[in-house]
Amino acid sequence: LYGGDEHTRIKQEIILGIGGTRLLRKLDLQPNIWHINEGHAAFLILERMRELIANGQNYETALEAVAANVVFTTHTPVPAGHDHFPQDLMINYLGYFYNDDLKLSKETFLSLGCWPNDHPDFNMTTLAIQGSRHMNGVSKLHGKVSADICAKFWPEVTANENPMSYVTNGVHVSSMLAREWTELFDEVLGSQWQNHLCDKDFWQSISNLPDQQFWNIKQKAKSRMLKVIRDMVIAQHLPHQISETHLERLLKHTDPNNPNILTIGFARRFATYKRATLLLNDIDRLRTILSDIDRPVLFIFAGKAHPADMPGQDLLKHIYQISCEPDFIGKILVVQGYDLALSRRLVSGVDVWLNNPVYPQEASGTSGMKVALNGGINLSVLDGWWPESYDGENGWAIKPSPHDDNTELRDHDDARTLYELLQDEIIPLYYEQGKYGYSEGWVKKSKRSMTTILPQFNTTRMLNDYLDNLYIPAKK
Repeated sequence: LYGGDEHTRIKQEIILGIGGTRLLRKLDLQPNIWHINEGHAAFLILERMRELIANGQNYETALEAVAANVVFTTHTPVPAGHDHFPQDLMINYLGYFYNDDLKLSKETFLSLGCWPNDHPDFNMTTLAIQGSRHMNGVSKLHGKVSADICAKFWPEVTANENPMSYVTNGVHVSSMLAREWTELFDEVLGSQWQNHLCDKDFWQSISNLPDQQFWNIKQKAKSRMLKVIRDMVIAQHLPHQISETHLERLLKHTDPNNPNILTIGFARRFATYKRATLLLNDIDRLRTILSDIDRPVLFIFAGKAHPADMPGQDLLKHIYQISCEPDFIGKILVVQGYDLALSRRLVSGVDVWLNNPVYPQEASGTSGMKVALNGGINLSVLDGWWPESYDGENGWAIKPSPHDDNTELRDHDDARTLYELLQDEIIPLYYEQGKYGYSEGWVKKSKRSMTTILPQFNTTRMLNDYLDNLYIPAKK
């Protein structure tokens, strides 16, 4: 669903929404609830209306009947994530449909996708909102942001009273948990631990694990990650015939047999709002932070930008260029070939996960949840899911800059907070090694991250929330 021009896109969405509904009918499947994630499948609203109108219902009754059991989830406040099509394109591809099947005028048909007092394009999010009675964002903050964005649809009520609610995302624990932790949980918590995923008291028992055992498990997962990183970096540089000396400098902090170097990861889509280059905002200060030979830090960057997203690709190139400078070789690594396998290795192995989107443009985010399942710690802007989880002890928070109307000042403020946290808290805590060769304070924070985040941000809790707050009401 992410390639091609708008002609390809509208064809895909017609196949998904209209074709998908007809396929379900052919298979004799009769859903009680229809859940639309983003507007991509919203044409199913038109197809279901067509069925009812063919059976004698009028337009208003058909729309209300369809909307009654449609759940709509919006996953991003960023405008680029919401599909819209020129009116003439809609007429070209669906003219027969609204005229012959829905028996609507062109004006009435196009009004289904008309964002109030806005661009004349047919907006798929508008269609999804008008064709549903149950809708949500994917975190508490995102629900509020979405309610504000969509307030024009319900001008008679305030934004906090309109139908937009929220269900915060979660992750599938057994899929994202490193095997080292799975084996430990089986041994210490019993083979039925997956039946207690939402039991916060049950997971507090992790706090009682011996620190040395917890640390060793984390280091094993980290070693496995470093082995993968080394192999991938070597493979990506082999065609360039770089010297052994340069390769050694590049990989000096990735020795799987010495996983004791503070490792911070950033891996995701390189969309501009995620600010992958915020760390580079003050390059001299970053150089100072990374110049301490007694307390080395490794930053690992991985990810992809959409082929059509040139600004996103430029961010990736800029990070790579900085990583090649003499002062940053081996301290900032850009790993090519980002995929699900590499993602799993990174979230299970890093010590800290960096997340610094432009507030409040992160709808939820789930990578930080995956890191916490594996004993990693989050360093994040208080955006998306993080405000619901952060308790002052289970990670670090970058409070959004008050200069939200000035990009340069905002980025400067957020970067300064990031540098201060690294210099004053994160690096000192990690290297505050006790008599057993690790930081007891770090292990305490790592345990806190796991025990507070795992039982709250998992798919079991998420699905229960959907069931209670959206699916059951939609079925009535």
